[in-house]
Amino acid sequence: MAESMVGLKRTHRCTEVSLLDEGKSVTVMGWVQTRRNFGALIFVDLRDRSGILQIIFDENIIGKEGFDKAYTLRNEFVIAVSGKIQKRSGAINKNLQTGDIEVIATDLRILSESETPPFPIDKDSNTKEDLRLKYRFLDLRRPDIQSNIIMRSKVATLTRAFLTKEGFLEIETPMLTKSTPEGARDYLVPSRIHPGKFYALPQSPQLFKQLLMCSGYDRYVQIVRCFRDEDLRADRQPEFTQIDMELSFVDVDDVIDVNERLLAYLFKEVLDVDIELPIQRMTWQEAMDRFGSDKPDLRFSMELKNVSELVRDCGFSVFANAISNGGSVRGINAKGQGGMPRKKIDALVDFAKGYGASGIAYIAIQQDGTVKSSFAKFMTDDEMAALIAALDGENGDLLLFAADKNKVVWNVLGALRVELAGQMGLLDKSDYKFLWVTEFPQFEWSDEEERFVAMHHPFTMPMDEDIDKLESDPGSVRAKAYDIVLNGTEIGGGSVRIHQADIQARMFKALGLTQEVANEKFGFLLEAFKYGVPPHAGLAYGFDRLVMLMAKRDNIRDVIAFPKIKDASCLLTNAPDVVDDKQLGELSIKINI
Repeated sequence: MAESMVGLKRTHRCTEVSLLDEGKSVTVMGWVQTRRNFGALIFVDLRDRSGILQIIFDENIIGKEGFDKAYTLRNEFVIAVSGKIQKRSGAINKNLQTGDIEVIATDLRILSESETPPFPIDKDSNTKEDLRLKYRFLDLRRPDIQSNIIMRSKVATLTRAFLTKEGFLEIETPMLTKSTPEGARDYLVPSRIHPGKFYALPQSPQLFKQLLMCSGYDRYVQIVRCFRDEDLRADRQPEFTQIDMELSFVDVDDVIDVNERLLAYLFKEVLDVDIELPIQRMTWQEAMDRFGSDKPDLRFSMELKNVSELVRDCGFSVFANAISNGGSVRGINAKGQGGMPRKKIDALVDFAKGYGASGIAYIAIQQDGTVKSSFAKFMTDDEMAALIAALDGENGDLLLFAADKNKVVWNVLGALRVELAGQMGLLDKSDYKFLWVTEFPQFEWSDEEERFVAMHHPFTMPMDEDIDKLESDPGSVRAKAYDIVLNGTEIGGGSVRIHQADIQARMFKALGLTQEVANEKFGFLLEAFKYGVPPHAGLAYGFDRLVMLMAKRDNIRDVIAFPKIKDASCLLTNAPDVVDDKQLGELSIKINI
């Protein structure tokens, strides 16, 4: 039966006491992690968000009534214990922060009883994720998840403190906005007062933060919820959090400078990791050519090598045809993997097909120097030797080649190098490798829409030297856009914005947007730009991704208190769910399924 807390006040969390408090009377409260009976003594591990503290119930000290009550304790009972700190009478537990002390209980109150949990409340649980998310309120008690959520709070607090000192103002922007379907799908919210009309939940505060620059607020920041109705992956959620910022009277270097110092501050304060500044920069084109990715993982090399010129006129038609069709042939060297069994190589081929390849070619150099290859019979000895030399092939190496359009080759080899690095144990989560990727293409061609679309958004400023190509050669225009990448994951991105009306008009034209359509979608921003707009630029971090990497996790659901699963549903609350006809009627909505 639950007891009252009347007359009790918690004096410490479990790990806020130490051997320096020996002899001190304390009152601690929390959940029973384990209970162990040893005749006249009962040992209880008490857990709260700070950690675990050992409690000893001695019948001679707490009395028979208190001892009998302690005997009834079960896992996840919530209790309050008063007692004295003493040095451990038994062996010290070096795995616990409080492993050298214990509390000799003088009073026990059972504040709440618990049914047997559906899974153990343990660190690094092997319980299936769906079950854990159904009982997320229990899952959140696990020490590793609590550590992640506490880290998340600390990162947010430190970010606010740092950027406040840098002159940023925290300003909230609306959650109910106008739909501007230029990118991912919007989540729509029907209006009861305006039947047939809808708000959209923001995919980002982009337009509003640019308006704030027009309004003279100079430096804005917000840790803000955003929404995108898109298919999910391990590092995506339908609702997510951004560290969103915008700065006036700046260019690329200014934005990069303040964010490098922010990252260095966060990693030092939270992880005691020193980030070497300045962070390396690499153009988008160099990143694609060297790593096949615009978010390359620099913890290992395995760079792509373009061997097109070596095989342009070779007898292997797959290579020759790819080049004659405007594509390329590139390869990577998986050092020391030349002895890989054929079955595993076939698995790599299947993996590559998932990224658009029709297949991959390989040269496996055995330790004795003999060569096994999927295409050697089509090549001369000199051509094979040249390929091996181009990839610095040595005895024991596995060389993998892709031949197709550049985009396909990049995608395939970029994914393969990361897959191989994982198999080879090259992905050290304690090794933090940052990179700025700059000079992204301004546009990318959409086969679906048969027009150029903005790679970032329509307000991104082109590189000064490329502005004259907006009409004549839009595909070659580079943007003043930049992403910050950590260990192969994009954790943030931004750009310098267009603030000149004539360049913005040319940008819309290149995107195939008439002035009428532009005004319909972005009219309130374009109107603001008529009244004096400063040069401005910004950046937004994926806050969930950043914390995920800092916490050395593989999934952002591990650093979000109440995440959704891959179909965007919540197993805890069963959202989304049906609503009654009365609610639908008030919104002038009829379900047609």
